[in-house]
Amino acid sequence: MPSLIRLIQKTYRMVDPLEGSRVLHNVTSLSWLQVVTYFFPLIILPYLFRVIGPEKFGLIAFAQAFVQYFMIITDYGFSVSATKEISLCLENKKKVHNVIPAVMTIKTILIFFCMLILCLILYFVPKFRSDWMIYALSFGTVIGNSLFPSWFFQGSESMKYTAKINIIGEFAFAFGIFILIHKPNDYLLVPAITSLSALTTGILGQYVLFTRFNVPFKLPKLKDLHQQLQAGWNVFISVLAINAYTTTRVFAVGLLTNNTLTGFYSIADKIANAVQTFPLYSFTQAIFPRLSNIFHKNKLKAFKIMGQIQLITVIISLIFLPLIFILAPVIVKLVCGGAYPAAILSLRFLLIAVFFISSNAFRVQFLLVCGKTEAYSKIHITMAAVGLPLIIILICSFSYVGAAIATAIIEAGVFTLTYFTVKKLNFSE
Repeated sequence: MPSLIRLIQKTYRMVDPLEGSRVLHNVTSLSWLQVVTYFFPLIILPYLFRVIGPEKFGLIAFAQAFVQYFMIITDYGFSVSATKEISLCLENKKKVHNVIPAVMTIKTILIFFCMLILCLILYFVPKFRSDWMIYALSFGTVIGNSLFPSWFFQGSESMKYTAKINIIGEFAFAFGIFILIHKPNDYLLVPAITSLSALTTGILGQYVLFTRFNVPFKLPKLKDLHQQLQAGWNVFISVLAINAYTTTRVFAVGLLTNNTLTGFYSIADKIANAVQTFPLYSFTQAIFPRLSNIFHKNKLKAFKIMGQIQLITVIISLIFLPLIFILAPVIVKLVCGGAYPAAILSLRFLLIAVFFISSNAFRVQFLLVCGKTEAYSKIHITMAAVGLPLIIILICSFSYVGAAIATAIIEAGVFTLTYFTVKKLNFSE
């Protein structure tokens, strides 16, 4: 532990005081959000699982996985491309004011496109038509997510707004769940409450964007639309590929098994996701715009900082993940109210995947920082081509545990490909 502290201190000394204070300020803001989003699931997930039952819980998880594809389309890679552009042109107000309407216009068009696709699927596909209301209600999260300008707050290193607004949304969601959900037949209110909280945060985000940052409302130019579409394309394709083996896990379990088994798998997946994102999410979000700025000035310095931060993350993972691995039976029992061996086994395999993700997070991010979007895309497209068939084969062979096994194998593959790709990068003084 003392060596870890010394490593953190050494990394901090590699950046100038202003850069370090900005990153720490944003990490602190996002960490408060992470604490809230980490705490609420601890009480909401067990409550929902017991009240509405594993079958309805699984149906809701399946619907959430389904609408996640629409979120990917409406994001169009802007969470990376627009964030990076805002961070690099922050002092140029005219350019910033050209980027914002272009991104928001494209997102709005994509929302209507996704609504059309959703209506066609709900009308023509029997599996979705039978429970059409839950999918329609879940779509509100797509609109809310699209409205919220997280890419701007991250790029401008103003993540205190992201934290404050999302904490309001989390409280609204928790309040709605405990006030309105009391019996299994209330399950339709869950996606409705989720969508309303997402819409609330989206609208508040737009309000802050236009009032606190004095962004003028104007129509974008065609060249700006084209530029943003072009900038986000490689990242968009990569995110599609990534979700072919992430979001598709829950979706594939729902298609190939039943709602009850999907409920048990989604519990393991949500627990693993909570472990993965806390506190890693705060650091990756805070560091990305600052590292982009450092790279723009000194490539070798940015590369060394990335290596140090990645090493710190590996050490922290090696300390905490084995403990969670051992406590998996206790965690599953607390959430599900019983001992479910398959859910415990799934969680343990997913924790192995979390280790590879944590040990690779900043290395993957660095490919985007240094503009290697094609290499980033190739890695994830390759693993999607391998991973999607693997997920289907293993689910058919081992039920929902197969999805967790496939995830561990896929993330190990992503880690290996990324490690050797980044190792080939060469930056000189």
